[in-house]
Amino acid sequence: MFIKLVLDGCAINVVSAYAPHVGLADDVKREFWDALDGVVVGFPLTEKVIIGGDFNGHIGDSAEGFEDVHGGFGYGSRNPAGVSLLEFARASDMVVANSCFPKRDVHLATFVSGVGTTQIDYLLLRRCDRVLCKDAKVVPSENITTQHKLLVMDVKIRWVKHRRASSGNTQIRWRRLSGENISELIRRVQEKGAWESDGEATDMWTRTANCIRETAKEVLGVSSGSRSRRQGDWWWSD
Repeated sequence: MFIKLVLDGCAINVVSAYAPHVGLADDVKREFWDALDGVVVGFPLTEKVIIGGDFNGHIGDSAEGFEDVHGGFGYGSRNPAGVSLLEFARASDMVVANSCFPKRDVHLATFVSGVGTTQIDYLLLRRCDRVLCKDAKVVPSENITTQHKLLVMDVKIRWVKHRRASSGNTQIRWRRLSGENISELIRRVQEKGAWESDGEATDMWTRTANCIRETAKEVLGVSSGSRSRRQGDWWWSD
């Protein structure tokens, strides 16, 4: 099962997994890993992938043999189920996030029962996104069930700030129409005398309006267009 989160154009696929128990048949375990691999392969490489789940295996406190996917900070001793998890991480080019940060045992162990304390819950993410993970640990005071502990991970997503695109249309700076600018605008428009021409009323109006606009651009200046306008700016738009 997985959900897709889209944050400002960044797609993050969060996968929930539950591996078969140690005592089940090998073909059942193989079916699980094949199914999980099929889910991960289906995600585009441009999207983030985070896998969290109960993998019923121990990756151990040593990264020996799996330094590319094991951060070197685990709990207990590795077992065959833990090897399967590490092999899957390597094949999927992922890392075990909660093995990448030095922690006390209480912040590493994810499962506590009458038999003992172990680490069987893990968080994985793509190796290329390892730098996004700032921390991963168990919160010992919070129980998901009576035996599982809450495992959390801090991920920093870089927000892309989109620049406001220009519409390509210039706007006259009508808000500068005050004081000396008013007198200067009137003087220049009068000098050009666009309304003194003859012809159809529509043509005369067009020539006069164009004269005022062009003169206003000379006196008041222009600004680059924007897709959005501030409230109240409609009246001075060109």
